[in-house]
Amino acid sequence: MTPSGALQILIYLAALVLVAKPLGKFIGRVFQRERTFLDPVLGPVERLIYRLARISSDEEMDWKTNAVAMLLFNFVGLIVVYVLQRLQRFLPLNPQGLGAVTPDSSFNTAISFASNTNWQGYGSETTMSYLTQMLGMTVQNFVSAATGMAVLALFIRGIARHSAQTLGNFWVDMTRSTLYILLPLSFVLALALVSQGVVQTMSPYTSVPLLEQTTDASGAKVTEQVIAVGPAASQIAIKQLGTNGGGFFNVNSAHPLENPTPLSNLLEMFSILLIAAALCYTFGYMVGDTRQGWALLAAMMVILVSFVWITYQAESAGNPRLAPLGVDQHSTNVNPGGNMEGKEVRFGVPNSALWGIATTAASNGSVNSMHDSFTPMGGLGMLVMMQLGEVVFGGVGSGLYGMLVFVIVAVFVAGLLVGRTPEYLGHKIEAYEMKMASLLILIMPLTALGLTALGVVMDAGKATIFNPGAHGFSEVLYAFTSQGNNNGSSFAGLGANTPFYNLTGGLAMLISRYWLAVPTLALAGSLVKKKLVPASEGTLLTHTPLFVFWLIAVVLIVGALNFLPALALGPIVEHFMMVQ
Repeated sequence: MTPSGALQILIYLAALVLVAKPLGKFIGRVFQRERTFLDPVLGPVERLIYRLARISSDEEMDWKTNAVAMLLFNFVGLIVVYVLQRLQRFLPLNPQGLGAVTPDSSFNTAISFASNTNWQGYGSETTMSYLTQMLGMTVQNFVSAATGMAVLALFIRGIARHSAQTLGNFWVDMTRSTLYILLPLSFVLALALVSQGVVQTMSPYTSVPLLEQTTDASGAKVTEQVIAVGPAASQIAIKQLGTNGGGFFNVNSAHPLENPTPLSNLLEMFSILLIAAALCYTFGYMVGDTRQGWALLAAMMVILVSFVWITYQAESAGNPRLAPLGVDQHSTNVNPGGNMEGKEVRFGVPNSALWGIATTAASNGSVNSMHDSFTPMGGLGMLVMMQLGEVVFGGVGSGLYGMLVFVIVAVFVAGLLVGRTPEYLGHKIEAYEMKMASLLILIMPLTALGLTALGVVMDAGKATIFNPGAHGFSEVLYAFTSQGNNNGSSFAGLGANTPFYNLTGGLAMLISRYWLAVPTLALAGSLVKKKLVPASEGTLLTHTPLFVFWLIAVVLIVGALNFLPALALGPIVEHFMMVQ
């Protein structure tokens, strides 16, 4: 670890904490329908949307009605994206004349973008037209993120309210999340990215002459290179802010037209965790005790910093197999040092390691380096961040309500240890709440590990594992961990664009998004009905450093117990093979 690298990481983390309060308070005001500085401009637009959609903005709904509204809206979005891909060859804004996407890939991609996963088993610039990218992917980037934020708003009200029946209105929360939060931030970020050279155009792809002619695989002369362009900046802005992560280009934010400069890299990386960090303060603001939000943010930051350090150290140390070959892996003024395989020189090890952990801590999945090229311990760090349930920041909305489920479990276990009925912010935690919390914690590992087992035993799964042994297993484990946590990043050495992986991956993404969102709303519906339990001397304080570390322990223990055997078969054994 170099002083320069450590300083870059420190500046990033400090900026994240500094912005959490002002943005979190603004988001809280939006969710509580308090007046903001954007109301004079966006208020009339919001009211027009309600009139056109025939939504009664003052009508609140119980958890079941909200759940049905959420599922129906997302199902319609899924169908639209599927149809766009299948009919794309007949639709406008397709200057390259790209054909229809295959049924299995269309199925997987439609689920991926509707579920805020943005897993991409295809090469974007050779598969998707401008219309499909804009009307399909970019729109889903907004509404899938807004869906997660709306579910969180409903869940927070379930905690903040007592002796009530309703949680709010999904349609209103989703509309306001999109209109007041995601759109303005994306507009500003897109302009900033364009200023750095991120492409934003409707022109066809550009051909340029090569400085030196070459030949292709068939021996034919190649004199030109086709440079893919398109309306990228607008999609990149919301892919980062909404923790979507799907790249406009195949290599995502490692592409020079998607992430050209160190400043664009900082802006994009900062955007990954920006809203998720702010939502911690939003939670405290909405429940009337901002200390609760700071405690959650502190727990997340401790875990994040720990795994950034682990990954940075692993990548800085380089590959010991290269030392006998005379390869210099020490950092100097002219040598970035460490394991630079699959990394951009303009970003180096520090920014690659930080981005890798940030993108897997959030359900973002965008990359500025190739995760498959990280050392085994570096790859393990990113795997573990997802396997914790992506509750260390996580997706916008979904990450925080996932962490709050762990809070409920931590409070319940602590109550059992001291022989008291567990309480959280005035709510008794009883059998029903623990059943829902258990479902939310167990569904993801069952899905990811079950499908990984299928992938490594079935011929259809093994057919495209191109790296044998421990690393091939890690690639399959990473794929289903990523899709089973709505992340979207990958160990790209696995051939995942096949009917087997498209169908099983689509199933994983459906389960991990909606089979978790519905129990979350059910849990909120149970909490909101409970009478207020006044705090007493025996009430467990959930804003203290002691509880922060207890919460961290619960998150890590659950994650380790679920996935440690699988990790031992993949990155852990691969590490020992590398250093022996």
